[in-house]
Amino acid sequence: MNVKQLTLNPPDFPKDLSDISPPAKQLFILTANDVNELFARPSVTVIGSRKVSAYGREVTAHLAGELARSGVVIISGLAIGVDSIAHQAALDAGGLTIAVLPSGFEHIYPAGHRGLARQIIEQGGALISEYTPDTPIAYKGNFIARNRIASGLCDAVLITEAAAKSGTLHTAQFAIEQGKEVLAVPGNITSPTSTGTNNLIKSGATPVTSTTDIFHVLGLTQKGRASVAPKGANPNEQTVLDLLVGGTSDGTTLQTQSELSLPVFNQTLTMLEIRGLVRPLGNNQWGLQ
Repeated sequence: MNVKQLTLNPPDFPKDLSDISPPAKQLFILTANDVNELFARPSVTVIGSRKVSAYGREVTAHLAGELARSGVVIISGLAIGVDSIAHQAALDAGGLTIAVLPSGFEHIYPAGHRGLARQIIEQGGALISEYTPDTPIAYKGNFIARNRIASGLCDAVLITEAAAKSGTLHTAQFAIEQGKEVLAVPGNITSPTSTGTNNLIKSGATPVTSTTDIFHVLGLTQKGRASVAPKGANPNEQTVLDLLVGGTSDGTTLQTQSELSLPVFNQTLTMLEIRGLVRPLGNNQWGLQ
């Protein structure tokens, strides 16, 4: 797979990244998908503590999965803890996710997440870095610099769990400077891993107790959620999902318009149902989950 390099000049360079400080002069992108299509989708950067609690793990997986299932791209930093949980939840939901790296593609960090990085690419997401592919992790500042890219790419930043001095708060500050909405999940007031998120809410961050809060910030109504096409794991699934989004619900019509053979269509529909993307309505009628 080829690495695509974007510089400040081409029109496909994300506009929001032209305004961040310091500006990103170049981006290296590894993806099997259309870069412009990825950037055009609604997106949320989901971040938080590396030492995540059971509560943080649960809310991160739930919120990231629900967002991804509704067509929102999940952006994070591939780090241990909340980052990797958010990426995996998006993948499990059949959605798209982008990992912003503090190093080059040849030096995935942490090394234990190479498999996760590979899965992100295989499912249509992307790895993004402002460093050349052979750049190792040389400076601690790379991690903080990575955070300004992660916040610059998204429509809103969601922090699901963070301690009082969490490095995650750097991303919240970048988001505020960039004019992005900061959202935070409230936690137990006796839990040190929620002190940071609770403080953000006291300082004006939008509290999030359900995906409805996030969709409101993104300007997507309940109806708007369904109009954001969920992402299939392969072209056959995407064809069927696009037909459902377009209003086709009859099973026979879906099979005919998809131009899939009956066995392939039935297998595709079954996999979409297993993955929670579609549901039977009865009488051979189908709808999005």
